Amino acid sequence: MSNPGEADLTPIHSMRDLAGWFAAGSKPRDQWRVGTEHEKIGFYRQGFGPPPYAPNGICALLDGLAERGWERIEDNGKLIGLKRGMASVSLEPGGQFELSGAPFATIGETEAELDDHLRDLHAVAEPLGIGFAGLGFHPIATREAMPWMPKSRYAIMREYMPRVGDMGLDMMLRTATVQANLDFGDEADMVEKLRISLALQPLATALFANSPFREGAATEYRTLRGHVWTRTDPDRTGIPAVAFEDGFGFERFADWVLDVPMYFVMREGRFVDATGTTFRDFMARGLPKDPAIRATMGDWADHVTTVFTDVRLKRFLEMRGADMGSAAMVSALPAFWVGLLYDDAAQKAAAALVRNWSVAQMQALRAAVPKQALDAEIGGVALREVAQEVLAISRDGLRARGHGEERFLAPLERIAASGETQADHWLRRNAEWGGDVSRVFEEAAI
Repeated sequence: MSNPGEADLTPIHSMRDLAGWFAAGSKPRDQWRVGTEHEKIGFYRQGFGPPPYAPNGICALLDGLAERGWERIEDNGKLIGLKRGMASVSLEPGGQFELSGAPFATIGETEAELDDHLRDLHAVAEPLGIGFAGLGFHPIATREAMPWMPKSRYAIMREYMPRVGDMGLDMMLRTATVQANLDFGDEADMVEKLRISLALQPLATALFANSPFREGAATEYRTLRGHVWTRTDPDRTGIPAVAFEDGFGFERFADWVLDVPMYFVMREGRFVDATGTTFRDFMARGLPKDPAIRATMGDWADHVTTVFTDVRLKRFLEMRGADMGSAAMVSALPAFWVGLLYDDAAQKAAAALVRNWSVAQMQALRAAVPKQALDAEIGGVALREVAQEVLAISRDGLRARGHGEERFLAPLERIAASGETQADHWLRRNAEWGGDVSRVFEEAAI
């Protein structure tokens, strides 16, 4: 979850203002970029426990990176993030260490950014005895054993999550993801891209499945993280049917987001609890606890970041379905989506592939994937077969761009060809380890 932005106190006058906030993200093709975000699970190399905020933990890591040219971000006097240019480092609630990368024109540039980040992070982490695992769910720690990071917004969410789902706190504390952010040209382009990426997000979840363990034991899931999201908060997660309705666009999406329950607003540098109301009610009546607090465009921008659909529309499209994995898999995710959505022929081919899938089929596939991964089916077709066809489309799209980016699909093509996900690999290794799940930390270290 990103660091809070600067407040925009512009008043909201109409629905057009809210829809216009999304529309302002439209860009001509020559300005399209791709950004990659990834979260790493920290562990002490002795004992494999999760590092606390302090001492000799997450705060020390941030301090070390700050000395390498990053600007500090604080919350109530606590260092909780860093910023450099258009990139940032932020903390998930359980200390998962996130890089929100800058937008780049090519996947090769995102790979170089990742290499630079990992080199710097290793330099500050190794003296502290800290490593990082590329996994989608913490493999051994209980929920109670996880530390809480001192970000004010997390205190509000910590109280709210158990009211709406039984695994929301697991999502906050024990999951880790890799995400890709892509641009759109105009409203029509956004709609087509959003529909394609929502339809294919369960496929991405299956291809990137990498969380088969919980509390030191194998589970029935290939992506436990994927399952956790189905039991987090139904008001703001999953595949929203509204995106496939006739006439869908910026305004219809804004109207849907208005009824997503709120978490907070920021005033005078502090988070104010807004749970118990929707943004629609906030606009009409102010906050229930303080009606004098009225809605602004900055509040709207913050509220949009609390929508956790499998693909999130902001001023770009955020692909949210994948477990964190190896460095090669981190680069594979933006390549997968850029190949599908940044070439006209590839985008049309992807749209044709999913055109006849119903929302009910997509949602059923999404529910099946956490356990079955590529063995799941849609319309009687095995997802592994769909994967091979989609990857061929993506490869053609990358080839047409002319940057040699097809190489980044190699780990996904191996998974689709063999049917063995990262999770299947770890389950096989765990049998060889005699069930000692802690051995995954060193082998999955990134």
